[in-house]
Parts: sequence; structure tokens; C-alpha cells
Amino acid sequence: MQPRRLDQILANYGYCSRSEAKVWVRKGRVTVGDVVAKGAEKKAPPETVLVDGQPIECLEGILVLMNKPAGYVCSHDTDEGPTIYDLLPAQWLRRNPPVTTVGRLDKDTTGVLLITDSGDLVHRWTSPKHKVTKIYEVNVNADIPTGTAELFAAGTLMLESEDKPCAPAHLEILSPREARLELTEGRHHQVKRMFARQGCEVTRLHRSRFGEFAVGELQPGQWKLLALPSP
Repeated sequence: MQPRRLDQILANYGYCSRSEAKVWVRKGRVTVGDVVAKGAEKKAPPETVLVDGQPIECLEGILVLMNKPAGYVCSHDTDEGPTIYDLLPAQWLRRNPPVTTVGRLDKDTTGVLLITDSGDLVHRWTSPKHKVTKIYEVNVNADIPTGTAELFAAGTLMLESEDKPCAPAHLEILSPREARLELTEGRHHQVKRMFARQGCEVTRLHRSRFGEFAVGELQPGQWKLLALPSP
């Protein structure tokens, strides 16, 4: 990486503000290699900088897989209730750019949620043209009507207040009120609205897969860092 000012490095990676960086340097908390930094304005390659003896965290960027728990919103607005960012290191929100979710899950929806500070990854995985597959486990409050799987697969289902039909989606009915839905779109409340058109209210919604990602052994609220994919 190209050399950058130490105060800029500390601020961009969320450690402190640029003005606070002067204090951190003065207190000897920042070293470049084995040498204690002498001024916050000094430049160094970020990979050579240590803060409190530790390398800069996630130099190339952050990608997190979370098993989103129910009751948390995918929003930075704390007025909406507990947010998924409450479950992550606060420092990540101070990065420039800060971490954000790849798309959103409703407050009561659980399962695979990706979080990153890369705008390129957000675009790659949310742009409709990339057709990223999402799989949802669905429970509803009434028996799923006969013909629903065929309707979803036909690509003719119109959602209320929209003028373009949903793309074809694969529905596997597991029991009269339980199903697995695979789709490639991500419209607002799409799964709930698709079943609502069939007279069914979704009572449980869990995203079991997003593209190549699944929660695996992660318990609700748990997360893990992933390697960044190739450009």
C-alpha cells in the first residue's frame, strides 16, 4: 500500500479522529515497524503500522457473515430498535467507509446476512443483473393454495402496487404451511408479499442461503470474518 499520514490511517480505520491521533502518537501507542512514531503527520505504509502493538485490523476491507437474529433491524438508525451493528465492533462503524449490510432482512427475519465496508461488493451482490440466488425457509398461517409453486415459477405473479411481475422463483412445498423458496430478486418485503397474494401471512422467515453463503454452525447473533473475494 502507498504510504499515508498516520493520523489519516488511524481515522480511516476507525481507531480515533485525526485530532485524537496526535495524542495517541504522543503517548507512544503508534509504532512503524519497531520504531515509535514521532508525529501524526508522518507517512508510512499502513501494513507497517502497529497500534498498541497490534497491526491495523482488516487492512484490505471487511466482509462478515452473520446469522441475523430476530428483533434486530438492518439500519444505522437506533430509533428503529436494536440494530445488527450493536453486535459488531463499534470501531467498524467509525471506518471510512463504515460497514453496511448487503441488502436488508426484516426485523423479524433471521439467517444469512453479509456485512462489508466495500461498496463494490454491495453492488455486486444486490444489483438485479447479477441474479444472486437467495433461499428462504418459510412458515405461513394458512395452507398454501394448490398451484402456488406453478404460479411462482411462471414469472407472472404481480405484487400489490407494482407494474412488473416477479421473476420466476422455485417453490418447494414441505408441508401444508411450510415451504422453501428460491429466488433471484430482492424487492421490498418480497417473500411476505408473494405469499400475501396467495392469502397466506408469513409467520416465520429464515434466509438459509445467500449466493454461496450459508450460516453453517453460526448461532443467532454470531458472526465471522470472511476472506474478501477476488475482484
